[in-house]
Amino acid sequence: MGTQTIEEKKVAQTETVNVTGSDALLLSLITEGASTIFGYPGGAIMPLYDKLMDYKDKLKHILTRHEQGAIHAAQGFARVTGKPGVCFATSGPGATNLITGIADAYMDSTPLVCITGQVFSALLGTDGFQETDVVGVTMPVTKWNYQVTKAEEIPEAIAKAFYIACSGRPGPVVIDVTKDAMMNKCDYSYKRCKYIRSYIPEPRVNNVQIEAAAKLINEAKKPLAVVGQGVILGNAEKELLDFVNKSGVAVATTLLGLSAIPNNHAQYTGTVGMHGNAGPNIKTNDCDLLIAIGMRFDDRVTGVVAKYAPQAKKIHFEIDKAEINKIIQVDAPVLGNVGETLAQILDYIQPKQYPEWLAEFKACDKVEYDRVIKEELHPADGKINMGEVIEVLNDSAKGDAIICTDVGQHQMFAMRYCNFNSTRTWVTSGGLGTMGFGLPAAMGAQFGCPDKKVVSISGDGGFQMTMQELGTIAYNKLPVKMIVLNNNFLGMVRQWQELFFEERYSNTPISSPDFVALAASYKIEGETVLDRSTLKDAIERMYNSEGAYILEIKVTAKGNVFPMVPAGASVSDILYGDENKK
Repeated sequence: MGTQTIEEKKVAQTETVNVTGSDALLLSLITEGASTIFGYPGGAIMPLYDKLMDYKDKLKHILTRHEQGAIHAAQGFARVTGKPGVCFATSGPGATNLITGIADAYMDSTPLVCITGQVFSALLGTDGFQETDVVGVTMPVTKWNYQVTKAEEIPEAIAKAFYIACSGRPGPVVIDVTKDAMMNKCDYSYKRCKYIRSYIPEPRVNNVQIEAAAKLINEAKKPLAVVGQGVILGNAEKELLDFVNKSGVAVATTLLGLSAIPNNHAQYTGTVGMHGNAGPNIKTNDCDLLIAIGMRFDDRVTGVVAKYAPQAKKIHFEIDKAEINKIIQVDAPVLGNVGETLAQILDYIQPKQYPEWLAEFKACDKVEYDRVIKEELHPADGKINMGEVIEVLNDSAKGDAIICTDVGQHQMFAMRYCNFNSTRTWVTSGGLGTMGFGLPAAMGAQFGCPDKKVVSISGDGGFQMTMQELGTIAYNKLPVKMIVLNNNFLGMVRQWQELFFEERYSNTPISSPDFVALAASYKIEGETVLDRSTLKDAIERMYNSEGAYILEIKVTAKGNVFPMVPAGASVSDILYGDENKK
């Protein structure tokens, strides 16, 4: 069927036409507003890829160099745009190569629609070539999954997939489509899904809960709000700012909550968690009211639960009822989309300011600066520190770049020292902690925001996990800026071995290729920085380059990221890294 007949079919949602299952799937994606697909073809999904040729003017397909690159790119696209990421993979190993990204998206509430090819329906259960039980394998790490065996099932399955992925607390869905379902014909019409019986994505806001929370806020003397990614997912940044400005509360963010509020806001105190700032961690156990907004009390945030803010009353603004009292018992749950609940509570809270309380955070900041930050950002000599690289990057980016990171020490340094002026400019792997995430996520972010500067920050270990995606960057002429902080170690594991395993560095030293030469083989520009005297100029060249650019920076081999809340400790039991120097 040619493009003239299929071309979006000029199909009204109620009009019916006879098409193949592959046509039905692609038309459904177009109707849902999808424009960019990341994927990798193979035998079982070949009919769908064949039909893609007829929709090139409507759907842009990005051929990545590995399925894991495809799904991380879809995540990056979703995180910066707020739209669901879409990816394709074939059956068997193609589908199983998506699993890490699906699990990552599930942990971090990223909306994805993943389409996997499957063997002919007659072969299901026979251990046919490249057959895997995709539904069974992905069930624990998806919001919903479904296997399509008939062409006529496709439109409804896609409609449900987009609705479920994007509504309420977002997440990944998987639609596994047999080869015959793609090839057979069906009568196609499309109706967007707006309701599924027994699925209630957003609980109704309860005014009693709002009033109870407002009473605690109005009575508080030392309130601390901890902001998570729920604010970003709920597009509630304005409502958060209105709430913060009126209530006067001190504000901190989780790792994924970064960029929900500008770093330079007068009430912003930094990040919480294992490598967060001293002030909000220590003051968690001093506040009289803890206000959790769109966050889930991850163990990296709470430390040992029994010692987490035991003195404080607690409010939890949350869309997912399952998260209420799952880890931390709260005094006032507020269920609903945080954009709605924060807007409603404004009418009930009194305008306040807490200068003395905020001054206590400033005092903690002074200690942290003297004991950690000063030496990290302004070393007298020696090798380059990771933190100072981020500080120099800030001079060029000025808080306006999209920062995508891998997982490890460099991620924590970026969290601590990157500046953010606007929302959806911080993309990292939180709950699953996936090495190899950063580079392909940066690709997806660049496709999602082609007019923004996108900077990928990786360690030498994580970069090597997905560095084949340099091919995707080069082929698509993506102007992604890549920083590889090379310390010849798996840095975070090495830090733990130093602190908690008697410096027994088992399998953490790592060798690397010449990253700049490797990039050059893809005709990507780059340079290696060995000395801080050339660091600033090199970062400026990278940041202002027209195309892709890689900067390998040789950093100190045994630099550690501090402060640190050790595993199993209270959030106020902070190591500054200078304890043995006293």
